[in-house]
Amino acid sequence: MPGLEKKPDFPNADAVPRSRWRLQVVWLVPILAVLIGGWLAVKAIVEKGPTITINFATADGIEAGKTKIKLKNVDIGLIKTVTLTPDSTRVIASADINKNATKLLVGDTRFWVVRPRISGGTVSGIGTLLSGSYIEMDVGKSKTGRRDFVGLEVPPVTTSDVPGREFILKSANMGSLDVGTPVFFRRLEVGQVSSYKLDPDGHGVTLRVFINAPYDRFVLADTRFWHASGVDVTLGSNGIQVNTQSLVSIMIGGVAFESLPGAVDEAVAATDSTFTLFQDRADAMKARYRVVVKYLANFTESVRGLTVGAPVDFRGIVIGEVTAIYTRYDPKIDRFTVPVEMDLYPELFTSHYEANRGTTASGRLSNEDPHALADRLVAKGLRFQLRTGNLLTGQLYLAADFFPDAPKAAVNWASSPPEVPTIPGNLQRLQDNVTQLLAKLNTIPFDTIGKNTQQTLASAKTLLNDLDTQVVPQAQGTFAAAHTALDSANSALQPDSTLQQNANDAVQELSRMATAFRTLADYLEQHPEALIRGKKQGAHP
Repeated sequence: MPGLEKKPDFPNADAVPRSRWRLQVVWLVPILAVLIGGWLAVKAIVEKGPTITINFATADGIEAGKTKIKLKNVDIGLIKTVTLTPDSTRVIASADINKNATKLLVGDTRFWVVRPRISGGTVSGIGTLLSGSYIEMDVGKSKTGRRDFVGLEVPPVTTSDVPGREFILKSANMGSLDVGTPVFFRRLEVGQVSSYKLDPDGHGVTLRVFINAPYDRFVLADTRFWHASGVDVTLGSNGIQVNTQSLVSIMIGGVAFESLPGAVDEAVAATDSTFTLFQDRADAMKARYRVVVKYLANFTESVRGLTVGAPVDFRGIVIGEVTAIYTRYDPKIDRFTVPVEMDLYPELFTSHYEANRGTTASGRLSNEDPHALADRLVAKGLRFQLRTGNLLTGQLYLAADFFPDAPKAAVNWASSPPEVPTIPGNLQRLQDNVTQLLAKLNTIPFDTIGKNTQQTLASAKTLLNDLDTQVVPQAQGTFAAAHTALDSANSALQPDSTLQQNANDAVQELSRMATAFRTLADYLEQHPEALIRGKKQGAHP
């Protein structure tokens, strides 16, 4: 058409269908996120540690999602859930543990809740007042893996990595001991009480003590342990004794140990060796003899003041101790007696003559049969007697000595243990003498004597009345006459009295007569012939 321009020709477009698998850019972000998430999930699964359960008596201090499990203050796990056991008596805490701590989960691994605690004189867990409670783990030494554990209600005194050893103590009672109570050696704190439990028969308790290295090497096979709690005051036959280990033991108690001086067995005790825990040092350090002979002494007097453990003494030397005191009724004589059992140590009751001077060997009293020896000693007067050991405390002890004048007696070998003869104590003998004296006094007829005395007093009263009415007036006249006679005599004896002058003249005459007789005697001594011939003329006598 004229006047119109011709349009250019365009090629025809071919329709190409879109590929179904073509990846669009918009999907790269979610795909990348999925890949990262998957990698993280795989990594979490690969790196995830084991899940364990810990059985506790209570959930005190445990909170799911917050309470951590630590080893040497390093986080190694976290409590995930806390549930009750099917019987609702305990709680089970489930925890995730880091993979690198898997090898630490062995058979004797221990767990406990760390919280503020005061026990045995020690204070622990103070830091949890601000940070909160956590669960502490102590790695065991077992080679067997484990996933279910029972948590400790009381933290252990020492962990497994502390050098030292544990020993077992058997005691009649706990005293003031507790977990964490210190153990002393020569008043130096060397360990602690780690645990305790009541014996199955209920007759005692068993304690475990941990002795730190290197002090554990001082625990020997014959080491003695004893209660060192507070102040040990002993009132015995030896007087008053006061012992203590330290100020700490006075406040919280303690256990002490020591070996006997000159111990024969100096071998170091093995781990978990069992020892007896004595009540005090005196009891612990007593010599233990291999030969012990049991006897029985039967008393009819009071044994008040005699206690189990009292010494048996022979002239100041302890040869044994009292082991039992009880009563016995004998229906044949209808009387109660008090048997006292004792342990005698023949090693102390021996002869120490030198071998080349004595007739026996090994320091023994005799080579004869022990029964025959005992019979011979009893026949010579060996008796057992109660004596006072301390007047202040009234404590008694059992004394063995010879009483040659004692009534004849013999050992009763049919009794079990054999019964040895006794003799009353000095106090009892005094009481018996007083009783006999009182018995004799009771035989005196005091009533008759009183009546006779009353009659005598009545007669005396009558006599006094007679004297007052009859004799006294006459006596007054006699006294008056006597007074007159005395006055006359006094007058006659005056220097100027006639009687006095006559007496002087008589004395002078007697003096002249004596002089004449003396002269005559002298003359006759010189002239004895004068008795026949007479006196010569002109001679002087």
